[in-house]
Amino acid sequence: MTLLTEAFVFLAAAVVVVPLFKRFRLGAVLGFLAAGLVIGPWGLRLVTEVESILSFAELGVVLLLFIIGLELQPSRLWVLRKVVFGLGTFQVGATALVIGAAAYAFGLGLPAAMVVGVALSMNSTPFVLQLLAERGQLTTRHGRSAFAISLFQDMAVIPLLAVIPLMMARESLAADHPLVDVLEAFGMIGLVIVGGRHLLRPVLRLVAKAQIQEIFTGCALLVVIGTALLMTSVGLSMTLGAFLAGVLLADSEYRHEIEACIEPFKGLLLGLFFISVGMSANLGLLVSHPVAVIGAALAFMLVKALILIAVGRFSGNSADGTRSLAVLLCHAGEFAFVLFNVALANRVLPRETVEFLVVVVTVSMALTPALYLLNEALTARSRARRPARAFDSIPEGEHPRVIIAGFGRVGQIVGRVLNARHIPFTALDISADQIESVRRFGRHAYFGDASKLDLLRAAHTGEAEIFVLAIDDVAASVRTAEMVRKHFPHVTIHARARNRFHAHKLMDLGIKPIVRETYASSLEMAEGLLGALGFAAADAHNTIERFRRHDEQTLVRQYAVHTDEAKLIQTSKEAAAELDSVFDSDRDPHGDSAAPMAAVDLAHSWK
Repeated sequence: MTLLTEAFVFLAAAVVVVPLFKRFRLGAVLGFLAAGLVIGPWGLRLVTEVESILSFAELGVVLLLFIIGLELQPSRLWVLRKVVFGLGTFQVGATALVIGAAAYAFGLGLPAAMVVGVALSMNSTPFVLQLLAERGQLTTRHGRSAFAISLFQDMAVIPLLAVIPLMMARESLAADHPLVDVLEAFGMIGLVIVGGRHLLRPVLRLVAKAQIQEIFTGCALLVVIGTALLMTSVGLSMTLGAFLAGVLLADSEYRHEIEACIEPFKGLLLGLFFISVGMSANLGLLVSHPVAVIGAALAFMLVKALILIAVGRFSGNSADGTRSLAVLLCHAGEFAFVLFNVALANRVLPRETVEFLVVVVTVSMALTPALYLLNEALTARSRARRPARAFDSIPEGEHPRVIIAGFGRVGQIVGRVLNARHIPFTALDISADQIESVRRFGRHAYFGDASKLDLLRAAHTGEAEIFVLAIDDVAASVRTAEMVRKHFPHVTIHARARNRFHAHKLMDLGIKPIVRETYASSLEMAEGLLGALGFAAADAHNTIERFRRHDEQTLVRQYAVHTDEAKLIQTSKEAAAELDSVFDSDRDPHGDSAAPMAAVDLAHSWK
């Protein structure tokens, strides 16, 4: 098979299989592995030269470690040091110790058992973050704990990549002077650190001045591959060199540019690496020894889950959050494949053991999405059975001038301004998680549903001057507004609206003023954009003010027909044409036609 044909097969498999796995929330990593299984020796046998492809695809891992190094800014790590190094150290250390001891008991040597223990203690960071993001759980307590542990794992793999070559038998260390070889290895690491700190930035600065994007990309790849080759010259892992290069550039002014240049190569080559791992997976083991493979996968997942339960409870997660953390991180991830391949190349692990473990890791990754969906169902059921948390009691002595309903992004900023001016207020929010998060930062708020009359009375709404309606949910916002207007008509409501539809609902209740949440910031950005395009500051400001007046007048006009979709669309078109004529006298005769402006205003009319 020619190189071009192989490339076609790889791309076709990835394009067909990976989106399907993403569609069913199984993750891209698992999709690439499945694509490899389909086209490999245990599938359709379209590609059989696995070893040569795997050797080339390891460049993807090299680039991945470089990107990880770029993202590990010392200042960021210092801020997260307690949660990252605390939770991460315990999880990786305890898991590696237990699984390593089990591997040693089953007959592996000490170095091999250590590699297996650490490799299986890792999980797939992209896999975990994707599951959390799809369910909106990245900001939950167990989501933050999962991120911290995953970040530590990304760092913990680096020392092992450096140590594995040093675990080789004496003859693998190049002869009769292993101590000399070890000193050479550490000397090369020092040389890369010192040379990189003093040479990399001047070189990048010189290349950047040429202003040729392709050359800058080539220079970035040269840095990665060059440091990788330096490490391999003294028997260390390529990935260690790439990681060091990334760390050295983490605080440089070229970090984002380099990451943007490397990312496409990293994504393609890393995908190729996972495809080749899938191709090399010995499915015959799963067929011939299903009990051993599935039993090993379930056993190490159970060990990890028990340790993660301890981590979750120690870090203050709820029972549901602790269970979610355990299910989310109990699998093994892509770094297990990386470590197993490095261990195989350095003869720390025998081939048959690596083949068995690759299948075990793949099975664990395949089981995780299903387990997490089951966990979500259990969590929902337990919450449904659990008695609702009682609303917070509000002290009788509080007499706020302002009530803030909804203490999220908008409500918190309003509260900070009121605090700065020493104006007493009471903040209410229906999300218990939000209240707990706010209180950790020293801000005071109460848990409760602001649409409930009892809570409004307990908050002394009748004695307040202003009611700030900052609730994000449209239906809840309207319910709360109705309650306040009915029982506390003398209290002025200042409302936040998500869009024009929400604003019209509030206008039905006679509420003024209404602030659309992204409106002011959008106008501010547009004014800055006009300035950047060469408009004088006064002209830019006048343009925005004229647009603001016209849009607010249009909002009022559309309110009269907002229940009739056909008329609403017609008024939007009329408003677009009207706005076009307003600015027609100011338009550059050589500028664009009115069509783009009309289209933009029509789209904006729904916001």
